[in-house]
Amino acid sequence: MKMGLVSLLVLPAMFVAQQTSSQTSIPVEAEPLHKVLFQNESVIVLKLTLPPGQRTQFHTHTHDRVAIDLSSAEITQQKINEPEGPATPSKAGNFSALTLTDASYTHRVHNVGKTAYEVLDIELLQRPENPSAALAATVAAENPSARIYNWVLPPGVTSPMHAHARPYVIVSISEINLSMSSPDGQSATHGVGPGDFRFVDAKVTHNLGNLGMTPGQIIEVELK
Repeated sequence: MKMGLVSLLVLPAMFVAQQTSSQTSIPVEAEPLHKVLFQNESVIVLKLTLPPGQRTQFHTHTHDRVAIDLSSAEITQQKINEPEGPATPSKAGNFSALTLTDASYTHRVHNVGKTAYEVLDIELLQRPENPSAALAATVAAENPSARIYNWVLPPGVTSPMHAHARPYVIVSISEINLSMSSPDGQSATHGVGPGDFRFVDAKVTHNLGNLGMTPGQIIEVELK
């Protein structure tokens, strides 16, 4: 049976559409390049390490989340059944508070740059009905589940004393000799590196200081 030119042009397009609509996804926790580093009833902390040229599988997020870049790279993102988006740069220390507006969000990430892309992804498992009104400091970003406080600490600089009324995740962006002091004069010092974090489930009043010789950045993600 002969096939006209119009049919020859239409068939490939139909085939592509069928391919796209058949794409499937997996939960972000099951995506092979996302490694679960910590999990409790409040948060899941994952780290994505994506080598140059590679893509993640399509994966699904079902909660509000915070993404913290740990490296400088260039990536694209692609929602399932949609074209790949434009290339955007990442930079260590950049962060975003992402709000889930539908039941789920499914995408994949493509590293189109020449360096590895590393990001810490904090999935916030409980969106509060009555968020806490207490602020620890100036809010750098927020979503319905959490607030982000961003502390840029040059050598020898200490942040103002501030109080956390809710549990939080503290994340180091760079290698830093970090001091933490409380109003009663107690203090502790921790050597931390890029991507080091800790979940703190306590009311805490403290300041943060950089005792090292190089600039540091600390991000606190406080649950609402």
